[in-house]
Amino acid sequence: MRSNTPSLAPGFTLFPSLKPPHTTLFFHQIFVLILTFLAYASFHASRKPPSIVKSVLGPTVQTDSTSNNTGWAPFNGPEGTHRLGELDLAFLTSYAIGMYFAGHVGDRIDLRLFLVFGMMGSGILTIIFGFGYWFDVHLLGYFIGVQVICGVFQSIGWPCVVSVVGNWFGKEKRGLIMGVWTSHTSVGNIIGSVVASGVLEFGWGWSFLVPGILIIVVGILVFCFLVVSPDDLGFEMMSSGKEIEMCVGEENVANLEKVESEEAGLLENKDSDSLAAIGFLEAWRLPAVAGVHLSHKTAGILSTIFDIGGVLGGVLAGFISDVIDARAVTSVTFLLLSIPALILYRIYGSVSMVTNIGLMFLSGLLVNGPYSLITTAVAADLGTQDLIKGNSRALATVTAIIDGTGSVGAALGPLLAGYISTRGWNSVFLMLIFAIFFASIFLVRVAKTEIGRMVSEGKELGSSVTAS
Repeated sequence: MRSNTPSLAPGFTLFPSLKPPHTTLFFHQIFVLILTFLAYASFHASRKPPSIVKSVLGPTVQTDSTSNNTGWAPFNGPEGTHRLGELDLAFLTSYAIGMYFAGHVGDRIDLRLFLVFGMMGSGILTIIFGFGYWFDVHLLGYFIGVQVICGVFQSIGWPCVVSVVGNWFGKEKRGLIMGVWTSHTSVGNIIGSVVASGVLEFGWGWSFLVPGILIIVVGILVFCFLVVSPDDLGFEMMSSGKEIEMCVGEENVANLEKVESEEAGLLENKDSDSLAAIGFLEAWRLPAVAGVHLSHKTAGILSTIFDIGGVLGGVLAGFISDVIDARAVTSVTFLLLSIPALILYRIYGSVSMVTNIGLMFLSGLLVNGPYSLITTAVAADLGTQDLIKGNSRALATVTAIIDGTGSVGAALGPLLAGYISTRGWNSVFLMLIFAIFFASIFLVRVAKTEIGRMVSEGKELGSSVTAS
């Protein structure tokens, strides 16, 4: 239980016309989706600068004899690539550890204030990292320290936004709704890449300053207008499997769908393992995959193609999982298809810019599909099921466990890629293929359960039709 009742956002005091009965339930559902979408998109936008400026900070192969870029100590030496990988490891390790605590805390305090706290801290730490440019900082400890603290603040975002959205939407069509909503990850990556690349020519510090200011501005909007739960405005959740309705002087009757404990346990294991593998794809895209024939700005913008594919992949996976009512089957299918897509990208990605873009788009679609599905719809299903007596306040903790465990893999991915890449990029792609393959293996048991259920339901339907 939370220790205190969340206060209504101050924006509703300034604009009372936003309260019921002047506004409808549907209006507030859309408003919450948009606001949380912007919030987490800004989180991801503020994470992109390190990957964009790596080509400027680290050791580079000079293709232009007139270029004055010599890197930035301590990242421009022989061990520069490894040190850049250590920055990723520092951030993602603290992010993974912080995620477990963030979910626990988020279930006990006002999610709106906690989310704003995370956004403000992330923005300030992102700006402080950029100060290293203007203050001519060359201490590795400075950059690692900033990344560690920033990772803790960043870990607050995901459990909060998923918990808020889970409070406002029932299980019906949750896969499709969250499939569309979770495109904030890709949209944030695109915005962060474009913004950081666009100002990189003025100095790499600007690539941190602008995204840092962006998340602070969005944090102010969240503080003023985010409503954590429909209860705060007089709406109540009828059940975890039904739509939210307006209740006037009537007591809600819980009509929760039963979820078997064995399947729920399997789903929880599934989420952790598959997320770890999916996070690895960031390894080959972020550090230095962009060829030396591309400018830093062009390479940064080109990387957004992966995220654009991810937007469609999240929507498609969510829609398919709703239609067939099988999250694991959908995830396994996408993961297995991503393996040949990855192989094709490695073989034919350098043939032309068109094939590079097309195959990168396809890879983003297939990899981000299950990622979006697992971190949103599945997490929301687990956090609002009958086993925890419909207590949606446990949703932040469930989401934190899933995303936090996945972040362990994301922390290891860039570090491993930094070392394995010294043996050639074929080795890196092989690592990714094995990671995705094992992720799909971990999902097989849950997928078999879902297939068995669908077959059983099909037989029952056929019998009822025959009898009638």
